Amino acid sequence: MTRDIQLTLIGKPGCHLCDDARTVIASVLAEVRAEDAPPTVTLTERSILDDQSLRDRYAEDIPVLLINGAVHTFWRIDPVRLRAALRE
Repeated sequence: MTRDIQLTLIGKPGCHLCDDARTVIASVLAEVRAEDAPPTVTLTERSILDDQSLRDRYAEDIPVLLINGAVHTFWRIDPVRLRAALRE
């Protein structure tokens, strides 16, 4: 049975930590997708500049990574922790 996982990266253009987060996420997704029976993972990016409610909630914490709508981490994405969460 395949699991569906929705990742949401909340950030803004020009944010170097957001750029770093994208790099880590892409690397981890490549590893996980290469495994036998990987989950189906969809990544969506949202900008705090386009959504006032996101700006109000996360402006001081970007980048923020949500997994299935729940905050997984903010500021720096730990690849080991993300990999483990995607394999659960």
